[in-house]
Amino acid sequence: MNSIRGLPEYQDFSKTYNIGANAISVRGGFFNARFNTKKILDSAFVGVLQSHYRSLVNKLTKYRGDDMATIKDIADRAKVSTATVSRVINNDLTLAVSDETRNRIFMIAKEMQYKPSRLKRMKIEKEMLSKKVGFLTISSEEGEKDDPTFAYIRTWVESHCEQLGIKVGKLIRNTSVDQDALKNLDGLIVLGTIAVEDIEAGVSEHTKVVFINNTIENKKYDLVSIGFKHTVEAVIDHLTSYGHSVIGFIGGPHHFERLNHSEPPKVIEDPLTLYFEEIMTELKLFEPQFVKKAYWDPATGYEAMKELLANPIRPTACFIANDPMAIGALKALQEEGVHVPAEMALIGFDNIEITAYMNPPLSTVNIFQEQIGKTAAQLLFERLNGRKARIHSIIGTELVIRESSKGSFWPIQSE
Repeated sequence: MNSIRGLPEYQDFSKTYNIGANAISVRGGFFNARFNTKKILDSAFVGVLQSHYRSLVNKLTKYRGDDMATIKDIADRAKVSTATVSRVINNDLTLAVSDETRNRIFMIAKEMQYKPSRLKRMKIEKEMLSKKVGFLTISSEEGEKDDPTFAYIRTWVESHCEQLGIKVGKLIRNTSVDQDALKNLDGLIVLGTIAVEDIEAGVSEHTKVVFINNTIENKKYDLVSIGFKHTVEAVIDHLTSYGHSVIGFIGGPHHFERLNHSEPPKVIEDPLTLYFEEIMTELKLFEPQFVKKAYWDPATGYEAMKELLANPIRPTACFIANDPMAIGALKALQEEGVHVPAEMALIGFDNIEITAYMNPPLSTVNIFQEQIGKTAAQLLFERLNGRKARIHSIIGTELVIRESSKGSFWPIQSE
């Protein structure tokens, strides 16, 4: 404020209209580009002095001190709530707001040269760094080598947590969980299907937990999951568009592991298997003999495809619930002299890097690993900052079409 009062333009204006210091405030909305300051006339004078005042403020810019534009200023101009402005500016991915509104808020914030309070940022950063956060995964080191999907998601979680000022401490694998260490955590991200009741019993009441890829709903903790049903719909739409009606499926068992493997895991149907059966039944195309189970690795994918090929009638296309199984299935097809995609189209799931370099390149489903990791980190950040409401965030997928599922087919049935 003192820097404004010292300007010649301020002195001239104040003297001309015989108004005191309170008549010109640093909380208004008239700006210019010269003195790096901002002013507004007290509302009682705006109508009378508008013309001269605009002439004055055209020589001034926003003041960049403690009295900068506030979230309320932005909300008033954008005609939205202060909560919406706050969540947009803080890149809250869970907020349902149109791109137009989001862009308008950012544009207004830029025009008003809005900057969050440095002290507030420092306080949040300090609080976040003091939090003890763990990452629990069902994957073993060997498992991550065979299928790197979980390893990639974990890397993205850690990266985005770091950007938010959250330091993820020790990586915990389900084979060696220190129960006492869990009790001391402020936050925990759980990757994979570990029984929710075991986590609830293992952590303290104040621990904020975010689950990733846990397909069973819970009433307490945040969850980031994949849009499995829409994925299966997209795969079947793609295959039927090329004339396929006899479509096979290779899935796997879905284990709900117990913490530290204290009890045998509970086995349930994989969601991809369930939705494949549901959608194919609705289309009157479901044939149970064309659904095979494997165990998420190339060897069992190979065996499952051999079983499909042993049928007197073979499917002309096959959707496979992860890429490692699809790699084994492709080898089985090649050994049997079955041309892909001419005699059988193939689509995998996960979009691991090697699929683009197979022969033929494998069509697959991209699950947006970075977005999954980013969303989980954001949800944990919000929880640690006091959000009470539980959120279930469903991340969409993308069908990546490559040579293994393109083109018409000429099925040759086994004798």
